[in-house]
Amino acid sequence: MQTQQKKIQLIQRKMLNSQTGTKTVMIQEDRSVQAVRIIKEWRVHFVHPLFLLYRRNFSGGKLMSLSVMLQQLASGMVVSVEIFVVTLLFSLPLGLLICFGRMSKNPAIRGIVSAYISVMRGTPLMLQLMVVYFGPYFIFGIRISMGYSLIAVFIAFSINYAAYFAEIYRGGIESISAGQYEAAKILGYSKAQTFFRIILPQVIKRILPSVTNEVITLVKDTSLAFVVAVSEMFTIAKQIASAQTTMMPFVIAAVFYFVFNLLVAIVMDKIEKKLNYYR
Repeated sequence: MQTQQKKIQLIQRKMLNSQTGTKTVMIQEDRSVQAVRIIKEWRVHFVHPLFLLYRRNFSGGKLMSLSVMLQQLASGMVVSVEIFVVTLLFSLPLGLLICFGRMSKNPAIRGIVSAYISVMRGTPLMLQLMVVYFGPYFIFGIRISMGYSLIAVFIAFSINYAAYFAEIYRGGIESISAGQYEAAKILGYSKAQTFFRIILPQVIKRILPSVTNEVITLVKDTSLAFVVAVSEMFTIAKQIASAQTTMMPFVIAAVFYFVFNLLVAIVMDKIEKKLNYYR
């Protein structure tokens, strides 16, 4: 009997050991499966995208070299500078004419010009670009060509900034004391001579800081030309960045805008110091 009981206990121990070993093996297999799954997920979500990005940018000559990128951005830089220069050439004298209308003694002219300035300053430049570009077709039925997009940018920018310059001019003119007009009249100056020889030089000196702010803003606003499909520098930078999946075009664009504005600030500061002839 004792011998049989020992045999039964031995068999039970073997069965218990086998079950424990099976459980241990199963736990080890579960852990190994989890490890494999984690490795696969890591490869899918991290390694594979990095490999695709590397292959797109650095393999097979597909990476756009810096020289090629600069060449493409240079064409956009030329357009941005062109928008900047043309806008200043038209908006500065146009702003002076609008200023005269704003200060006119005729209530009808003064009211129309005031409404124009209010609309230009109260609506976004982007919206004005779209109105100038699509307006001829939707309002008058005139078909527009692809070359009209750059002309629309020139028109929209010029009439927009002319409104701001008009108010700057008006503030400078009204800051001149009435005694200077009376003195010029006594000396025999005409109204035109009084304005262009006495008043305007002082106005330019006084409004120069405000004009500098608007000019710097104009440099940055040239990027809005993308609304009417004008390929200025920022538009080209976005296209290259999307195609190459790189931030380098944006960095180059940022450097361009910063350097351009820095040059504008330096030039305007020198002009301002030159006009401080009483110091």
